[in-house]
Amino acid sequence: MFYKAIELDPDFSAAYAAAAVCFTQRIGFGWIANREKEFAEAIRLARRAVQLDKDDASALCVAGLALAGAGVLDDDAAFLDRALFINPNVAMGWSVGGWIKLWLGEPDQAIERFAHAMRLSPIDPITFYAQEGMAHAHFFAGRHDEAVSWAKMALRELPDSHGGLRIAAASCALAGRDDEAQMLTARLLEIDPALRASKLQKVLGPYRQPEHPAKYADAFRKAGLPE
Repeated sequence: MFYKAIELDPDFSAAYAAAAVCFTQRIGFGWIANREKEFAEAIRLARRAVQLDKDDASALCVAGLALAGAGVLDDDAAFLDRALFINPNVAMGWSVGGWIKLWLGEPDQAIERFAHAMRLSPIDPITFYAQEGMAHAHFFAGRHDEAVSWAKMALRELPDSHGGLRIAAASCALAGRDDEAQMLTARLLEIDPALRASKLQKVLGPYRQPEHPAKYADAFRKAGLPE
């Protein structure tokens, strides 16, 4: 549908940005058929969105999210910096910025950004996105009980979120909540039967620190995810 919008209006920057994010969502759910081709298309769409309207803070944020999902963290950070310069009150920008900090291996800085996003928009319909980010940040910082709390908040907003179930299961496993971890993993496998610990990287973000996805996979093995 976004491609149809682009066909009708080739200069509609928001449509390019939103189409790019669809590819990011496919990454997060492990739905990608051709990783290299789809990453390239997400990057093309995101950069075209920014080229068409460099002063639309929302489009810059969404394009930045797509680039981050495709692993282009440096360009993504530049786009977000511009978006927040244009409009420092755009909550999505702070949430996306939190994920970038997380993927760069800076969980405490990520927490600051997620918290700021939630202060700016406390009843945002995508609050779960920042809450999942908080859960991941605490998980990688070694605060597993706090990670569980944030993951459960996110799941109350969106009970079948792939990302929420993942981080909840992994956090419970390392917090010693084995029964909860196994229940969450079982639910995740109902949603995504093909998910495996050895293939977890396909649904994770572009972590710069290799120990982070390794920790995630080890926690999932403890939670009962098949190898």
